[in-house]
Amino acid sequence: MSRFFRRPDPNTEMSFLDHLEALRWHLVRSAVVIFSLAVFAFIRKDILFDGIIFALMRADFPTYKALCWLSEKYSLDICIKDFSFDLISINLSGQFTTHMFVAFIAGLVIGMPYLLWEIWRFVKPALTTNEKKYSRGIVFFTTMLFLTGVLFGYYIISPMSINFLGTYQVSPLVTNQINLDSYISTITILTLASGIIFELPMVVYFLSKLGVITPSFMRSYRKHSMVVILIIAALITPSPDVTSQMLVAVPLFLLYEISIFISAAVTRKELKS
Repeated sequence: MSRFFRRPDPNTEMSFLDHLEALRWHLVRSAVVIFSLAVFAFIRKDILFDGIIFALMRADFPTYKALCWLSEKYSLDICIKDFSFDLISINLSGQFTTHMFVAFIAGLVIGMPYLLWEIWRFVKPALTTNEKKYSRGIVFFTTMLFLTGVLFGYYIISPMSINFLGTYQVSPLVTNQINLDSYISTITILTLASGIIFELPMVVYFLSKLGVITPSFMRSYRKHSMVVILIIAALITPSPDVTSQMLVAVPLFLLYEISIFISAAVTRKELKS
């Protein structure tokens, strides 16, 4: 049990099996933390579902209130008040398995900072002094980017996508009754995918360090990235209104531009050294 807390001596040369053993304990500790957080989330299902998951179906959700305020102030047609769909569960164990799945996702999101820290503890001894210097603050910035992406996915992308997809009808004769599993999966995928996408600056940083990506390469594909971002924004916004599309597209544009700036800074530093 002492191995659970023991940190390998960085001055001792380790074999391949020793590295695997060290990695195993880093992952075990991370799993224990994530599982503990998931259990807590499972117990507090009132907050998890009524306060977070199903809040996207209420008109008082902050995003909907902000859109209605913008709509009234600037005479726009982006106010969302119609939630004409019902959630159903068609499997006997559907609600219980969904409860466990959502609790695990919540534990993973909340425990992500600790997971990243454990991964960093495993990788750090193998880095040179220079590499450690360049990697300073990596856990903090990676965590902040991931959490920012999750919040963006939850407050911007998910409510617009849920509203558009949940209320879309090919005919008034067809009533929307959305399966609980489909609703949860959509929110989960959009939120986690957004968290991963927001790691782009960190990915660009390390790829630039390795010489795989250059700022000139990213600038040359800027127009292509803009087209892709606009297509994504057009697909997930609830109306063809340009303003609502820009609410989604602008942060992604900024993310790409920040990544170009990071790549340029890394390239200049590499040339000087």
